[in-house]
Amino acid sequence: MSQLLILAAEGEAENPLIPPIPELVIGLLAFVIVFGFLAKKLLPNINKVLEERREAIEGGIEKAEAAQTEAQSVLEQYKAQLAEARHEAARLRQEAQEQGAALIAEMRAEGQRQREEIVAAGHAQIEADRKAAASALRQDVGKLATELAGKLVGESLEDHARQSRVIDRFLDELEEKAEAGR
Repeated sequence: MSQLLILAAEGEAENPLIPPIPELVIGLLAFVIVFGFLAKKLLPNINKVLEERREAIEGGIEKAEAAQTEAQSVLEQYKAQLAEARHEAARLRQEAQEQGAALIAEMRAEGQRQREEIVAAGHAQIEADRKAAASALRQDVGKLATELAGKLVGESLEDHARQSRVIDRFLDELEEKAEAGR
């Protein structure tokens, strides 16, 4: 027990919170060496990495701003081209409508011209048919009249020249009576 008391008395003299001076000097010296090593070797590398990272971030921001500016420029160009394309489409649509209207008017005029030609040709054909029918009727009436006159008179009227004169005179008289009756 006596040894315990001796150790306790020696422990009371020393403060447990304050380390012995040689340990304090050795610890302080080791701290300075480690701190110096870190400051010389590790700190420049850390600063270099941090600087590279800062530059990369700033460069990325600048690149992003440049890309955004370029994208805005491209967007404006796209909008301008789109507006121009719409304007051109409207112009082409208007031209197509005008051409369509002109084509319709031209086709109507052509149709009208063809209709008039057909009507004129029809009138000419009708007139030719009427003249042919009148001529054929005149001949038939002339024959019948000659035969009838020959039967009434009792002599033959076979002479063609005489027959023609008689028929023409008879038909002319009929036409004059028809015109006077109107």
